[in-house]
Amino acid sequence: MAIIKELKGCTPVIGEGTYLAETAVLIGTVQTGRDCSIWYGAVLRGDVGAIRIGDRVNIQDNAVLHATNHVSECIIGNDVSIGHGANVHGAVIGNDVIIGMGAIVMDNTVVPDGTIIAAGAVVTANQKLESGIWAGIPAKKIKDGSPEILEKAHANAEHYLEYKKWYE
Repeated sequence: MAIIKELKGCTPVIGEGTYLAETAVLIGTVQTGRDCSIWYGAVLRGDVGAIRIGDRVNIQDNAVLHATNHVSECIIGNDVSIGHGANVHGAVIGNDVIIGMGAIVMDNTVVPDGTIIAAGAVVTANQKLESGIWAGIPAKKIKDGSPEILEKAHANAEHYLEYKKWYE
């Protein structure tokens, strides 16, 4: 069973139909939407800033969501995939977004709808990205946004709706 820990009077709120892997950890001010999946080793640490997650979001193995005390919150839109080992730290993520494996997105960055952050990319703090594909260290836009990119991100989230059924 996942670790769901109350902290400072705040207990995580889990949306209907959400799958929590046995080794997922949710602490403090964390709220998930409907039909999400939080996978093995993922840590959502809502101790110093709130973590709010939309519907149909998948947070894959060993990903970490956190924030900076009195500086940021972690806000995730709908139909978002946060890849294996990724870190989202106090950022605002739009709808239909992929945060690639091992990517890092830092405080007060805004990632718009229909965006892909490539695997291993590092998005520094206080960025307001444009829709598209971002890659590298520091991350730079390598492709403009398009309906195809948005659809790819949306489709990835839909795949995880199927995957979570295998475990329920």
